[in-house]
Amino acid sequence: MKNNELSEEQIMALTENNDSNDSTTGNSIEQPDLVMLPLTRVRPYEHNPRHGINPEYQRIKASIVAEGMDQPLVVTQRPGESDYIVYAGGNTRLRILQELYEETAEARFRNVCCIYRPWTREADVLIAHLRENDLRGDLTFIDKAFAIQETKRLIKQEEGEGCVSQDRLVEVLRESGYALNQGLISRMEYAVERLLPLIPLALHAGLGRPQVERIRQLERMTRALWLDRSVDTEEEFDQAFTALCKRYDSPEWDIANLRRALEAEMAERTEVSIHAVSMVLEGYLAGHGESDADIEWLAEPEEDDPEFVIPDTGIIPERKTSKATSASPSESGTEESESDETEQSEPKNPEDEPAFSFSEDDHQTSSINEFVQSQTGDSVPPGTAQKMPTDLKSLRARAWVLASRLAQRNGLSELIQPLSGNGLGFLLSDVPDPALLDQLDEERLAQLSMVWWHLAAAAEMTVAPLDQLLPSLPEASVLRQALEAQDAGLLFSSVWTLDPGHMGYRLWRRLDEPDWRDLIDLMETYRSLHRSAETSGEPLWS
Repeated sequence: MKNNELSEEQIMALTENNDSNDSTTGNSIEQPDLVMLPLTRVRPYEHNPRHGINPEYQRIKASIVAEGMDQPLVVTQRPGESDYIVYAGGNTRLRILQELYEETAEARFRNVCCIYRPWTREADVLIAHLRENDLRGDLTFIDKAFAIQETKRLIKQEEGEGCVSQDRLVEVLRESGYALNQGLISRMEYAVERLLPLIPLALHAGLGRPQVERIRQLERMTRALWLDRSVDTEEEFDQAFTALCKRYDSPEWDIANLRRALEAEMAERTEVSIHAVSMVLEGYLAGHGESDADIEWLAEPEEDDPEFVIPDTGIIPERKTSKATSASPSESGTEESESDETEQSEPKNPEDEPAFSFSEDDHQTSSINEFVQSQTGDSVPPGTAQKMPTDLKSLRARAWVLASRLAQRNGLSELIQPLSGNGLGFLLSDVPDPALLDQLDEERLAQLSMVWWHLAAAAEMTVAPLDQLLPSLPEASVLRQALEAQDAGLLFSSVWTLDPGHMGYRLWRRLDEPDWRDLIDLMETYRSLHRSAETSGEPLWS
């Protein structure tokens, strides 16, 4: 690989024919793999998806001062232009080099090592920047959404069509290695066109996809109630919604404030109590097919609400209408706890993900209660929270309940089955449905896969005695086939196995509070099961 600085004449020759490996200015020049370009000839990409300053700016600058550039910039050149632009990522490094040369005038900062990419089209460059930034995980949802809308505009400009359909946009993104489904693109469009003018501070502070979806659901349901109950005109609703969003816009966004304000607005206009409005809105949510998970985040907290526990397990089951507090991470203005449950609430088209809800009336919950009753001899009456049990029977029941809840909220409920009187109290019957590969985006698929691996670890699926596991697994189960043949490759090819170092970023920070608590409790129950077995001398697997 060559690494040589080109003269001005050679640079001009190289750019005269972007599609050829030979350019001439009287002499034939072989296009090098690497070229050294004058810093003055390379410009940042003006449509860079990142709109804020890179939080790693000073660290990257210190690294370049000490070690130089560890990777070359990737550049391209628009037809008819003499300067180059950054092709995929690297805008921060280019800015730092320009700053360092201005500050020091050192020769080592005058030129920059680059990899040249022939020009294709504007949309490809934008998608390349989007892909590189997103892979590093440092884009806010609104930055990604804005970049997707800009990509749509560029496609329309380049293809000269009247309107770019979502199908066409999905196709272009997929061809460029950035696959999104239409449901997610619709949410991004809502964020840019509807919310960005109303709550820019919250969005730029990191308001995530689940929070955007919750706002959209709240707007849709309150609009329906407003019109159905003749509170006022639709124009008046739009004005009220706009004003209230702007009023509560801040980096510490809390959707509970917006809901209470909308309820107060309707109560004042209809001269009924806020409580009555809140109850009717709750009915609208339920009556329009919203899942319990969607009702949960809209519900106001009620004082002195009795809790109940599953006897001998110390578990407090989730209420059918959960009381979400305004301090919950999922309601904050950051993307720190970006739960994907809201992504599952509206299976309006085949591209959207299926809905997964968890309520006291679900068949899954009934099965849980029946299993606990069979194991402990008790039903599930009101009571108070108990300490962690110490006997194997109750600990196994506890593990089963926790695993079932975690699986239910992550689309894996069909794979959990109880294991009475043996092992860890439950097992996984198979790998996740392969169809999910096409239904879920990368972020959702990563969360589901990592939850599956956590559950597999808590059930000891890959270390337990095979004669204890196989009789309980279906004959057609891929998991059974992999265990039976001791074929790790089959298992890893059937369940996405991510880098363990990504566990925190991909899963832990994104789980909502109920999932996080259940995951931690499940791991603690696993440890307690082993401690109990060691103390009693009773084997876990027998």
